[in-house]
Amino acid sequence: MIGSYPKLAARARLQTDPLTGKPALLYPEGLLLLNPTAAAILELCDGKRDLAGIIDRLAERFKSPPEMIQPDVEKCLLELRAKGLVQILDVPEEGA
Repeated sequence: MIGSYPKLAARARLQTDPLTGKPALLYPEGLLLLNPTAAAILELCDGKRDLAGIIDRLAERFKSPPEMIQPDVEKCLLELRAKGLVQILDVPEEGA
């Protein structure tokens, strides 16, 4: 996955759940409440940043080595891609 450009699917929106105040991913079929780590990952998934850059930013934020974060970031993104909530692009989106 390194070298890819993750982004939210067009049908998904990152927002704060009005009832709980927690980060959530809203999509036509429902709402997925996110833990703070998943929310931090998705906030960086704009289709313009590559996965390595996302991991580096998260490593700085959480003060952890990138190689410790990478497996969890990839797992999160792959699970959300399987649900159709994240796209993994081979090239950055226009306007990068």
